[in-house]
Amino acid sequence: MIINSRNRRLRTTPALRALVQETVLTTHDFVMPIFVMEGSQKQEPISAMPGIFRRSIDLTVQECRELFSLGIKGVNLYMKVSEDLKDNTGKEAWNKNGLMQNTIKAIKDAVPEMVIMPDVALDPYSMYGHDGIINNGKIDNDATNEALVKMSVSLAEAGADIMAPSDMMDGRVAAIRQGLEENGFTDVGILSYAAKYASSFYGPFRTALDSAPKENQDVPKDKKTYQMDFHNSREALDEVLKDVAEGADIIMIKPGMPYLDIVSKVRDMIDLPIAVYNVSGEYAMLKAAAQNGWLDNDKAIIESLTCIKRAGADMIFTYAAKEAAILLNN
Repeated sequence: MIINSRNRRLRTTPALRALVQETVLTTHDFVMPIFVMEGSQKQEPISAMPGIFRRSIDLTVQECRELFSLGIKGVNLYMKVSEDLKDNTGKEAWNKNGLMQNTIKAIKDAVPEMVIMPDVALDPYSMYGHDGIINNGKIDNDATNEALVKMSVSLAEAGADIMAPSDMMDGRVAAIRQGLEENGFTDVGILSYAAKYASSFYGPFRTALDSAPKENQDVPKDKKTYQMDFHNSREALDEVLKDVAEGADIIMIKPGMPYLDIVSKVRDMIDLPIAVYNVSGEYAMLKAAAQNGWLDNDKAIIESLTCIKRAGADMIFTYAAKEAAILLNN
């Protein structure tokens, strides 16, 4: 029997496979999430995420220099805020001399071309561990939006390039855009966490920042009233379209690999750049399996990140960014 079409013909050698490769992963695809803490010359390992640390500003700057030299052009910043600075208003988030603001200034001074995307949400600053202000036992959407605008303007004044609101409040993209415009920050972008799910894959991250909801009978026990239900996909498309209409420049889908169907659907629907967050739980699972010898760490990292890009991501927020960049450069 003659087989006219044999797909295997284009898989016979490494050179042929390279010529027909559809998705190419590069260091420019990565954004590195970074955890910052108070102090000087301090570095603390995050036990659930091997190879990831909380660092003081000086060591964070040193890390950013190295990341940029590897070809990673963007960082996503998170603060480990002292307990005595936390309250229900989140006001430390717009302190001009706050940890986030000082970190942004230091990175910009040392690596001016690095794209700085600070997290915009109140959970690291909240005494309750929630992304929003709590009134009468519920998350107050509109009061939270007002706080997020103050935070965004403060971070723009410090030198941030792109706001990354991860809070999932309704209408916050429009509010932040208006606040930035009114204060002259017309060139500062918004990367909206448009479809952020209430996921069990965030556990290691919340440990890193102590940002899990606190056990308190007067506050919601979880974040399901504002983060999305993982059973839903059509709702995600609606969330994305609303954020696009409100002025988002980049759309985020979070988590990553368990939600690649959402990434693909959004890619077919919009032309804006799409960011995908390869979250802490995904990273931790891969590392745990590799440490037990159940899979090849290097191959699994490159394969998983390539799959995210193949699904439609233009940029990938990943704790494996530095490791993957070293692998790709070699």
